[in-house]
Order: sequence, then C-alpha cells, then structure tokens
Amino acid sequence: MDITLKSPSEIEKMRVVGAATARVLEMIEPYIVPGVTTDELDKIMNDYIEQKENAISADLGYQGYPKATCISINEVVCHGIPGPHKLHKGDIVNIDVTVLKDKYHGDSSRMFIVGETSPRNQQLCKCAQEAMYEAIKTVRPGSNLTEIGAAIQKVADKAGFSIVRDYCGHGIGKGFHEEPSVLHYKNNFNCIIEEGMCFTIEPMINAGTYKCKVNKKDGWTVTTADKQPSAQYEHTLLVIPNGVEVLTLRKDEDFPRIIVH
Repeated sequence: MDITLKSPSEIEKMRVVGAATARVLEMIEPYIVPGVTTDELDKIMNDYIEQKENAISADLGYQGYPKATCISINEVVCHGIPGPHKLHKGDIVNIDVTVLKDKYHGDSSRMFIVGETSPRNQQLCKCAQEAMYEAIKTVRPGSNLTEIGAAIQKVADKAGFSIVRDYCGHGIGKGFHEEPSVLHYKNNFNCIIEEGMCFTIEPMINAGTYKCKVNKKDGWTVTTADKQPSAQYEHTLLVIPNGVEVLTLRKDEDFPRIIVH
C-alpha cells in the first residue's frame, strides 16, 4: 500500500484547504430553505469557492462529474447531482464539498435539515455524526484503521441502523483519493496509523438496508435499495504526533479540533 506521509509544508497546505472547505459548508447553511433548487445551491458554493477562497471545486469534471458539489436528499446516499430539484420541508440533505487549493484537497460533508423533519430522520442524522466523531476519537499513531470501523459499527448497531459498505473513506492530499481505504464497518483490513497520514472518515448510515444501487441513467446518483433515508458526515483528518487534528472542523460543531491521547 502506497501511503504518503505529509511533510510539514504539505501539512500547512492541508490546513489551509481544510479550513476553506469548512467555510463553504458554514456559508451555505442560510440558503438551505424550502423551494431552493440544488442547482442554485451548487452555483452559490462554486462561486464562493472560486471568488472568496481563490480555489476550485475538485468535483467539477472529476471522472466526468458535471457539478461542483454533491447534494444528496433523503434516500440518496451519495453523489446526488445538483439540478432543478427543489428542497421541501422535512427533507434531510447531505452536501459534500471537495476544495482544491494550491494543489491540495480538502473534503467534508454534513447533513442539513430543511425546516423540521421526523424524529427518525433526526435520529439518523445524529447517528451518522456521532459515529464519525467516535471514529475520529480512535485515531492516533500506532492505532489500527480497524478501530475506525469498529467504533462506527458500535454506534450504528446501538441505534438500529445499517452502514453502507460500497463506499469508504480514503487517503487525501495532492490526490483526491489516495491510499489507504478507510472502511466504516467492522472489518479486518489491518493498517497501522502513522504520524503525517491524512485521510477522511465519512460513514454513510442507512435507516433500512445497507444495500445501495447506482442510477443507470446518470451513472452517479446512489440510492438506498429500499428507498429509506440515508445520512452522512465527513471530515478530513491529519494524524499528529500524539493524536489527531480535524482539518475541516466547522464553527457550528461542539467537537475538539485536536484530540491528544
């Protein structure tokens, strides 16, 4: 496995692009209202990335992807393509943003609730965020990537939800997707974590079955096989000498930027 450990200068670039990525998700929150189209949201974020952050969207044109962000609503698990679809009260919405600045990538996503939603949807969103946080707490030099999947599995099982297996977290830096793969369910994919590694943790939690299907028409949109809702949170992380730093932490989060073990 070809894992690149980041140098001090690369780490600084990762911090800069991570903070920029967080600001995109902070900026867009007031626009998440009933009646807005996902295309409008995508344009607002792309303009912000280019004009305010002096960066570009890494999604736009990636393997032919047509938009600057992924916006996934209700039963859409990931890779929802922005378009004319309007948000409705009660929708749960994942926005996934990857910013490319100074040749380095920052990748993060979060859930938004349009107005008020059902208690079950609220619980699903909360579970996805809690699962990500519990997984982040395991990260430190000398720990194993398997601890991440085990932590997420524990949270999902307790809530009675399932974990998507078709998609995983990934190393990140100059490359959008680098080694290692980060599995979000209990697994035996052994990999010892080292200082200088950067990777994402991004569990996708489904209310029903973990099984998914890809839209054959557009080749991107992933939905749950049973049409029940899905939720996801994602952060880009840096492994520091005695713990972990969350490079994409937002101001709205009650979670430490740096965890020391």
